[in-house]
Amino acid sequence: MTTVPSRKARTTVRLYPFRAVRYDPARAGQLSAVLSPPYDDMSPAHARAQRARPHHIARLLFAPDPNDAAGQMERWLERGVLRRDPEPSLYVYEQRLGPRLLQRGLIGELALSGGQAEPVVPHEEVRDHVVQQRAVHMSGLRAQLEPLLLTHRAAEGTGRRLADWVAEHPRVASAHLGGITHYLWRCSDRADQAMLTTGLATSQVPLVADGHHRLAACQRLSRWRDGLPWNRSLALLVDSASTPLRLTAIHRVLPGLDAEKAARAAAGVARVRPLPSGPRLPRPDELLLVGGGNAWSVTDPSSAAVVDALEGLPSAWHRQPAAVTDHLLIARCWSVPDLPGTVTYLHDANRAVAAVTAEGSGTAVLLPTPTTGEVRELAEQGVLMPRKSTSFGPKPAAGLAMRVLTP
Repeated sequence: MTTVPSRKARTTVRLYPFRAVRYDPARAGQLSAVLSPPYDDMSPAHARAQRARPHHIARLLFAPDPNDAAGQMERWLERGVLRRDPEPSLYVYEQRLGPRLLQRGLIGELALSGGQAEPVVPHEEVRDHVVQQRAVHMSGLRAQLEPLLLTHRAAEGTGRRLADWVAEHPRVASAHLGGITHYLWRCSDRADQAMLTTGLATSQVPLVADGHHRLAACQRLSRWRDGLPWNRSLALLVDSASTPLRLTAIHRVLPGLDAEKAARAAAGVARVRPLPSGPRLPRPDELLLVGGGNAWSVTDPSSAAVVDALEGLPSAWHRQPAAVTDHLLIARCWSVPDLPGTVTYLHDANRAVAAVTAEGSGTAVLLPTPTTGEVRELAEQGVLMPRKSTSFGPKPAAGLAMRVLTP
């Protein structure tokens, strides 16, 4: 599915307090040693290594059998490794790189409608089999271990009220992961909760920055289970006016494709020019092919070739680098099948280039970064971008404040 109902109107965002389940460092050890980067940011090898740790969240997040994971989580609750907060609360969440604030937002339960007119705007396609996997995992575990990441522009003053509240209250948790420090505050006072959520009443419709498959899984479970408890979802709401998220492209690495052959084939459907100075970030309306120390600029794809490769897809996709890359170059021009392992997706351009530096190690396609305005404009028109088009960040850590449903 590539379209959703148009959503340009403002809405009332309902973010409800809940009793989060959190690690008790006295039983679990340092939080930095048991929390995890988001699901999509963990390589299989790293996930396996983390699952070897006795209380690491990866034991639940990457469990082959969610029912076994549910039993594991119940034992952690019985032993006090995990504890449920005593009162329904909203949670203020911060991420910092050294002294620099990266983002500050509110974690709570987001009310979902269960129908077509959800109170959030998705912007990327999802794959049905991945949605099914997420739904089975969430249903078996009866928990959400990481929140949806939503970005919106709240009413004026919302960000300042949040900053002032944080300055006056003690943190309840902190952890250091991958160079970023994560801080958490718990707000259980009803008057304070009302004050912190005042700006949401006239908020811009939140854009789903990360968690499209989890949102779709929650919606599917809501239909399967007659609504409750999946008519709500764990969510982190970040105000773009006070702490805008960083937006980058997602790059493709094809380990089985020779870079020089890829460049020659691409020249049949686009303008391809060698870059003697080597790899760099692509400019708008440009793709870069990289491999074996060489780089090529790819621009001006043939209109006829684009229309043919994207037949049946939204016309807006004809200008989307991810769509041109996946459908025209990868599928049509290079005849690379859509099978596990044929394409790797990397959020960092330097890592993508490094992966294909050695001769014969494959081809990387570097994509330009869209603007947040472009992403939102398409989403509000009801057009979903191709999957793996964007990477918003920083993403929240998994396991810091979890939504665990009671039997």
